[in-house]
Amino acid sequence: RRKLIEVALPLDAISGASAREKSIRHGHPSTLHLWWARRPLAAARAVLWASLVDDPSAHPERFPTVEDQAVERERLFGILKELVVWENSNDARVLEQARVEIEKSCEGGLPNILDPFCGGGAIPLEARRLGLPAFGGDLNPVAVLISKGLVEIPPRFDGLSPVNPDSQSALGVGSWEGAQGLAEDIGFYGRWMREMAFERIGHLYPKVKLPASEGGGEATVIAWLWARTVESSDPSWGGHVPLVRSWVLRKGKKNKPAVWVVPTVDRADRSVTYRVEEGDDPPEGGTVDRRGGTCLATGSPIGFPYIREQGRRGLMGRAMIAVVAEGNRGRVYVPPVTQPEVPEPSWQPSGPLPKNPRDFKTPLYGITTWADLFTDRQLVALSTFSGLLGEVRSVVEADARAAGLADDGVRLRDGGVGVTAYADAVITYLAFVVDRLADRSSTICSWDSGYVKIRNTFGRQAVPMVWDYAEGNPFSGSSGNWLGQVGWVRKAVAAAPERGCGEVLQRDAVARLGEVSLPVVCTDPPYYDNISYADLSDFFFVWLRRNLSDVWPDETATLLTPKVEELVANPYRAGSKASARVHFEGGMSDVLGRLVASQHAGFPATIFYAYKQQETKEGDTASTGWETFLQGLVDVGLRVTGTWPVRTELSNRPVARGAAALASSVVIACRPRVGDARLATRREFLDVLHAELPGRVRVLQEQAIAPVDLAQSAIGPGMEVFSRYVKVLEADGSQMRVRAALEQINVALEEVLSEEDTEFDADTRWAVTWYEQFGHDPADYGRAESLSKSKNTSVEGVVQAGIAESELGKVRLVAREELDLDWDPLSDKRLTVWEVTQHLIVCLDRSEQEAGALLGRVGGGMGDRARMLAYRLYQIADEQHRTADAVAYN
Repeated sequence: RRKLIEVALPLDAISGASAREKSIRHGHPSTLHLWWARRPLAAARAVLWASLVDDPSAHPERFPTVEDQAVERERLFGILKELVVWENSNDARVLEQARVEIEKSCEGGLPNILDPFCGGGAIPLEARRLGLPAFGGDLNPVAVLISKGLVEIPPRFDGLSPVNPDSQSALGVGSWEGAQGLAEDIGFYGRWMREMAFERIGHLYPKVKLPASEGGGEATVIAWLWARTVESSDPSWGGHVPLVRSWVLRKGKKNKPAVWVVPTVDRADRSVTYRVEEGDDPPEGGTVDRRGGTCLATGSPIGFPYIREQGRRGLMGRAMIAVVAEGNRGRVYVPPVTQPEVPEPSWQPSGPLPKNPRDFKTPLYGITTWADLFTDRQLVALSTFSGLLGEVRSVVEADARAAGLADDGVRLRDGGVGVTAYADAVITYLAFVVDRLADRSSTICSWDSGYVKIRNTFGRQAVPMVWDYAEGNPFSGSSGNWLGQVGWVRKAVAAAPERGCGEVLQRDAVARLGEVSLPVVCTDPPYYDNISYADLSDFFFVWLRRNLSDVWPDETATLLTPKVEELVANPYRAGSKASARVHFEGGMSDVLGRLVASQHAGFPATIFYAYKQQETKEGDTASTGWETFLQGLVDVGLRVTGTWPVRTELSNRPVARGAAALASSVVIACRPRVGDARLATRREFLDVLHAELPGRVRVLQEQAIAPVDLAQSAIGPGMEVFSRYVKVLEADGSQMRVRAALEQINVALEEVLSEEDTEFDADTRWAVTWYEQFGHDPADYGRAESLSKSKNTSVEGVVQAGIAESELGKVRLVAREELDLDWDPLSDKRLTVWEVTQHLIVCLDRSEQEAGALLGRVGGGMGDRARMLAYRLYQIADEQHRTADAVAYN
């Protein structure tokens, strides 16, 4: 039976909720542990639900007419719109309503949901939230451990009260639902570790004295700010000089002046000192930019080759340039202070950084090992917290035993729920806290002068070279501190869904597809070379391997994460771009082939696709990555049944496709091709395409799919026709490729939209053609007159209708800013769809209420025509790169 995702979706609601998640922090699963390029939970939840719930057209006995189906579809959309809202993530009423629809469509037998590339765990987590059996797999052990923390561990201790003595003494107060008890213990034992660590290394983080202007006394340091230094390339100086991207510590804001560092050069002893100033005129830039460095003392250029050579020879130094502290009235910025002597770290991560020049820049400058990314003080702190995990384990076990948990000795990895397993769980999450601290405690962390806080290591999917960096204080109450990281992990666990069960294993995708019985696959696979997951995740794995080797010995058995088998197109590993592409496409083909053999026949598989869609070669722009992926699906025997663009990025201003890509990923629904599929000729394919596509496009328009998304959404029903055949043969007997099919689908869509012109009045049809040819530019009266005859109107008529102006032998369309604000459609003697559409846009720019009032006055029939015209005009504006118009019609 056809599922909802194969017919229509409320894309705006899904995209809006997905984009809004970017601003949700507290309790969001992404805060448990960093993972790259996570899909939004709202999108995953919507896709899963719509993949399981029948479309009304699948039940003609219950919904015999198109109108009946539309009404039922709107009811289902109402459920889905509630389901994707963040605040409803654990709302029992909303979730139960959604589960009822799933059970109805699945006839009581819930299918297994499988994500064989589970990454950060969003898809199996949302399957669990919907009460479905959730299975995940990933070759990367860091991804597996994160997903276990979201999917496997919380339901194991569902409803359990916390075992720590503070909570035990207050058990009569409140109740502990889901994993809230476990979360409470994470917070308690995280605080215990902080106290123990402070006793041992707190002296390495001394307070600073505040100036009299800040009230005097002492203050806790938030961050020590350092600049890397090299010996000047100018022999007339000879001393070390700082490499600083920006001297600004705080950008000027309302009621708060800017703060910056002022370096002073002492030519006598070849040294540089630093002081802090504030005011309204901070300096721009620093001593290093994309072109290279500049000697602070002499102004001579310092090229990157020289800087790299200094780094590789171990001659790069560092100098403290300022200190940020917790003052009485907010952050205080003071000059450098003397530092305590830091002992040698008792442990440090070993191993070289990857030979990946695209994503790892520091090896060029002599920073070549994982330990090199940290200062000695950072390594001492991280190794101290790591060492405390073994000590806190015995405390957790004693408290769990006293709280009455079964002391059966069964480990968490073996399915235990007693004392030992509970301690394993708490240690796992506290190890994630160490990872979060490491992300905020490396020399790749810079100071954010806008938000006045420490940026984390992975501000993007790479390890860049950072010149001036921030060394945080894990014992402060501000940016990058230990308790802050404990809080993020605690809230993520507390917000875990209460229902469902899950299993995540470290497997490659083909193996995992073979292990789960009749799965419904929903996955977000890697995209060529977009992200080097294995290389990047080793930053965390070197700590997880130390901290969790006893709890998760299988997942931490290797020295680093698996590389050779990783399904990405990594040219640095494969030897060339061509070899990397062959590795990726061959491996992905194997996965898709296994999917065909494994996928539950009653449901579509769904694949998130986010590869860069546009590639330009020799002036030819084509979606080669997109086409290659679709071709791969078709070649292994999959039938594409839906393609839905989901936007996860929103701006505070509307942006059309001509200015930026609005759709950040596409969800592809597909099913194994039926066994009796046959060959088709080009003519057969085109006949069926032109017969079926118009009706499917009408459904999309009726569901108010935004014009910007219509072309992408229409690929789904178009590819459904193309991919239902084993092959489509061209006139010369060759096989039609996906690129040619997409071209024909786009032509058919243009014909569908063009045919709608017959629904418009003659004046509007004239305006559409004129707009397509000339936009809002003036053109000769003779051309306007000739066009008017073919449209059964006249130039005088379109002028009288208020659509155009004619003067001095030229005719042009009236611009929206020229429209009469007092226009009344009810008194207009020559009312046109064009006028109504333009006035609706003007009203909508002012307020939805005003646009709604106008829509009420012109009526639903005219409103439907205005919407059809907006689709048509968007298509024209988009093709001709009229960005402002495309935004308006969208």
